[in-house]
Amino acid sequence: MSNYDRRDRQDETAMWDAGEVRRQESAQQQRRGDEKRRSARRRTGTAIYLVCVVLGSCLLAGIGWLMINDLCSLNKAPVEVEITVEEGDSRGDVAKKLHDAGLVNSRLVFNIAGTFLHYDRYVEPGTYKLNSDMDFRALITNMHDWEADAKAAQGLVKVTIPEGYTVREIIDLLAENGVATKEDLEDACANFAYEDYDFLDDDKIGTIDRMEGFLFPSTYEFDKNRSAVYAVETMLVYFKNSISQQMLADIKASPYTLQEIVTMASLIEKESIGDDTERKNISSVIHNRLENPDSNKGGRALQLCSTINYIMKHDGVKTFDTEIDSPYNTYINPGLTPGPICNPGLSAIQAAIYPADTDYYFFALGTDGKSHFFTDYSDHLKFINSDEYQPIYS
Repeated sequence: MSNYDRRDRQDETAMWDAGEVRRQESAQQQRRGDEKRRSARRRTGTAIYLVCVVLGSCLLAGIGWLMINDLCSLNKAPVEVEITVEEGDSRGDVAKKLHDAGLVNSRLVFNIAGTFLHYDRYVEPGTYKLNSDMDFRALITNMHDWEADAKAAQGLVKVTIPEGYTVREIIDLLAENGVATKEDLEDACANFAYEDYDFLDDDKIGTIDRMEGFLFPSTYEFDKNRSAVYAVETMLVYFKNSISQQMLADIKASPYTLQEIVTMASLIEKESIGDDTERKNISSVIHNRLENPDSNKGGRALQLCSTINYIMKHDGVKTFDTEIDSPYNTYINPGLTPGPICNPGLSAIQAAIYPADTDYYFFALGTDGKSHFFTDYSDHLKFINSDEYQPIYS
């Protein structure tokens, strides 16, 4: 090989080595650039991540604070209200009532917290006084009748007997509340020889009807460890003590016996739906008819729908009929019924003793929810044939 050829190859080798170096340097620079860009992206991603973490933490902290503020009742406006939990109310229904009253900010949080705070164990129907100082636990535990629990542990049960309940309804109510069995209560009403209660009709012994009118409506605490006789006598004692000596003296001075006054009061109780003025006006209609049998405005037949309704319940009659053959039918029999048709309250008894001084002989319920009273039959008839009339029983 000539010297010329060797020099050419050496030059070519040198040129290749220089090009390779440049390519390697360029590749290194490219790698360094890529690495810088990746590093910048990592730093940017890390920064974004950290910002998201901080923002997320702040958001969660804010939500957590709101939840804790609600759960623990912090910084709430002072509120004190009565909340009524109705039979059948769901947890959501109660949460809405608390929210609407300003005691709970979030119904959702309350519903969730209720699971851990044993909502279903504590909350029961009733009316409760609650305030915004109560946290969720206090709200839940205060919607519970702890007094009733304490009494139940002693064998005591509170029962409210409404005015106008019949003996049968009272027996069912007491049995439902565990005061005594229905059979024992019926036997106590029908057969026990109670002393010192001369208002009881001995001719009706053997039937619970002898107690009708004299089981005084009120709220009682019955002892489930005592007998059914004790429960019945508790109500008889209350009746006896509720009739004052003045009332007894005024009854004695009237044309009526105590039994007749109670019978009249039971009619007033079932016919009235309003206040004492209405009861006294209804009483005046009954008195006017009984005491003026020959009046051309009305007769001794009281014509009270409540007595037909009593016959239907008592005898199991399905159809409202003013021609029912029964001594309790005041459409075909003059005067009072043979006995009370329910257990009247004190207001009705007082109305029977002290009627309003009127010339009323007729009355009927209007669609306005009030009783309308009339002196003349023509006016009464015109009313009941109008759109203003609203029959109670039919």
